[in-house]
Amino acid sequence: MKNPLFLTLLLLLTFCQEKVTPPTAVEPVPHPRQIAWQELEFYGFVHFNMNTFSDREWGFGDEKPEQFNPTALDARQWARIAKEAGMKGLIITAKHHDGFVLWPSAYTEHSVKNSPWRDGKGDLIREFVDACREYGLKVGLYYSPWDRNHPDYGKPEYITYMRNQLTELLSNYGDIFEVWFDGANGGTGWYGGANEERKVDKLTYYDWPNTHALVRDLQPNAMLFSDAGPDVRWVGNEHGFAYETTWSNLMRDSVYAGMPEFSEKWATGQENGTHWVPAESDVSIRPGWYYHAYEDHKVKSLPQLMEIYYNSIGRNSSLLINFPVDTRGLIHEKDEEAILKMAAKIREDFANNLALDARISADLERGKGYEAELAIDGDYETYWTLPDAQVQASLELDFGKGVTFNRLLLQEYTPLGQRVTAFELEIETDGQWKKIAEGTTIGYKRILRFPDVTAEKARVNFIDGKNIPLISELGIYNAPKLLLPPAFGRKKSGEVNLKALDEGLEVYYTLDGTEPDPSSPIYSQEFTIDAAATLKAISYDPVKKEKSETLQVDLDLAKALWNSSQKDGEKAFDENPNSYFTSTDNSLTIELGESLELTGLTYLPMQARYPSGFIQEYSLELSTDGKTWKEVSRGEFDNIVNSPIEQRVQFEKQNGRYIRLKALKTVDDNPATFGEVGVLTR
Repeated sequence: MKNPLFLTLLLLLTFCQEKVTPPTAVEPVPHPRQIAWQELEFYGFVHFNMNTFSDREWGFGDEKPEQFNPTALDARQWARIAKEAGMKGLIITAKHHDGFVLWPSAYTEHSVKNSPWRDGKGDLIREFVDACREYGLKVGLYYSPWDRNHPDYGKPEYITYMRNQLTELLSNYGDIFEVWFDGANGGTGWYGGANEERKVDKLTYYDWPNTHALVRDLQPNAMLFSDAGPDVRWVGNEHGFAYETTWSNLMRDSVYAGMPEFSEKWATGQENGTHWVPAESDVSIRPGWYYHAYEDHKVKSLPQLMEIYYNSIGRNSSLLINFPVDTRGLIHEKDEEAILKMAAKIREDFANNLALDARISADLERGKGYEAELAIDGDYETYWTLPDAQVQASLELDFGKGVTFNRLLLQEYTPLGQRVTAFELEIETDGQWKKIAEGTTIGYKRILRFPDVTAEKARVNFIDGKNIPLISELGIYNAPKLLLPPAFGRKKSGEVNLKALDEGLEVYYTLDGTEPDPSSPIYSQEFTIDAAATLKAISYDPVKKEKSETLQVDLDLAKALWNSSQKDGEKAFDENPNSYFTSTDNSLTIELGESLELTGLTYLPMQARYPSGFIQEYSLELSTDGKTWKEVSRGEFDNIVNSPIEQRVQFEKQNGRYIRLKALKTVDDNPATFGEVGVLTR
């Protein structure tokens, strides 16, 4: 019989030989609340407030509580749809820039307590919170620091008011997972009847350190959102896209909420960032953030929503998709249909991880507890990594047979920091390795898309990094191809062209409002639409008998007869959204070629990479002779900087042969620019 002491020493020696020193963290690293937030990935926004009823994006502050009167509000419907869409939480606009609040605040009369809804006894935040918790969703609150209604905005007294309201919100409704502070603040407003412009120092006015401390005290687990964080940052655009290189690290002390140059200089994060402030990509399911009936046919298509998914969650960002709840108080049927199609497609794309059926190996491993197999074990808390001082290594997958795939998914173990700065995917072909895709940062999740490839072996090469890579999960997927609607174009003459985006597809269209199918007219050559009409078109696969989603375009008058005496003025109506006219007198005058009955105008801001001269405040005039002018509309284009989409100006039917759009103010005080201008006749 062996000596028990000898066996004990042998076991201890074996254990010591197998034990491997864990990796050192790479600063900065996330706080536990940030780790929990990152795992949510996908959650929803609800924009529903006074703007829903004033049909605006940014209310001026002079609206009356009586205007707020949804006819069939059902917060449980919102929560049900979010849950079915795979969202993990919802954030609601408790107070937007117009100052109207969705709960019976003790500090203002500009509240639901003075509206007809629920006979003035309602509390929409309570209904929202209860609905979310019933469906297992996290609760988030948006609160606009700007208040165009409050008479004290811009004064120290307003900060007390703001903090009193935050205390109500964060004390009376249970746990909040995210508090969302908008970066838009300061400007023209009603301000209790003052009707003036009030500018504030965005860096100092709100005393953010103490305001954040209040939130932290009341809701210690809540994520604080703004351009600058401190917990989660804005992605820098409202398209829902993060960047090819997206760091969770940020030079946080160099930025602040509402910083004009934030998008250009800071939104991508920085490799040498001092604080962990991950990105959140926000986007609306429609062009606008609030409900407008004229956008019912402009709900984002499935291809558009999937682009958003892959360019947000697939690029180390969370995704926040907005529902503009309608005047009934419901998520519109078309919005529901779109988001549930997206959820189904995500499930389809990632239904089968082919890596799980492969044999995985690595050319380098740290040792026991960090083997290559841990990258495909489905457990985020385990990971493959390397010996210290090594940043280059490969993970190889042997499928044992030829498999077809078009997606690569990677996750770093971010509790110990973000590390990888360059990687690539290769497949083995005829004994040779061939690169098919590459990337820079990974972070919490990175997804690469590429054309279908078939191979028996694939490998991911980690080329460079801040330190050794820690790869928590690796996935290889074959996402079924999505049938895309046709591309659309129109000339000044009114000639319309449609084009299938893949070989072998047919295009069918209608002009009578009906849904196109293979019995509809088939597109074979350009045709002319010179009056107001609704075009609907589909791509159709005659082999698989499948059709795409419907492309719908509301067209109005052709611009063949239009002209302008201003040099290069025709660039504002050439049907080319990528050209633009820069005005020397901040106006554009167009002669329409004939006298018309008009009901509105559309203005698309310039779409160049470095935009300038967006019109913020405008005046629209009409004339029958080019000499005597009548102003038919005056107002502002809300949120045009962050959402440079087509703007609509509508008015009572007026006769005119000439139109003049004046910029009373541009967002950057540069000369006004005009991307594309159109008229409405119906």
